[in-house]
Amino acid sequence: PHRADSCNQATAANTRPIMQKVLIALFATGAAALAPAPATGVAANRRAALQKVAGAVAGALALPQVASADGAVSTATVARSRGIYGGRIAALSGAVSKGDFAAVADEKNAFILFNSGAYQLKTPAAKAAKAVAQEGTANIFAAVDAKDAGKLKAAYAAYTKNAGIDLTPAKESVMGGQGFGSDYDWKNRTPKGTVYQR
Repeated sequence: PHRADSCNQATAANTRPIMQKVLIALFATGAAALAPAPATGVAANRRAALQKVAGAVAGALALPQVASADGAVSTATVARSRGIYGGRIAALSGAVSKGDFAAVADEKNAFILFNSGAYQLKTPAAKAAKAVAQEGTANIFAAVDAKDAGKLKAAYAAYTKNAGIDLTPAKESVMGGQGFGSDYDWKNRTPKGTVYQR
């Protein structure tokens, strides 16, 4: 599944410049079709009408492709966000327990990226969970701004519980097996990305 996702992403990236040229040509055709034509008889009016119809049809065919170019959303991209940014959020547990507001503030992007990536599926459950996570993030950073360690601990505990972030993950061992399968696996270049050694 990872190889197929990467091939689809590579194919989409390769077709973008071609698609942009096609769209420019279509819009130029549509602009030419809408330009006033000299009134020189029935043939000119037919030509103008055909140009308008061709421009409209080409525009209608291009728009669904433009609308569907919103990036790859799959369980793999959700797992990647949960693994990478959830790990960064879990690593803050020590800073939160010490009341280190600067360390939490430095990782604000991890919360933002977790919220946008872990809940990107277009389901009602994901939308509801994202709203809860965004509210939890607001509570965490309100406590950071107020320098209130008690509220920070409570908000962080609620956020990690609602998001399902494991604060005590098992330590990965190089003798426990392969931690990742390829360079595209989210565990690569993270503490979970162990390489089996004999």
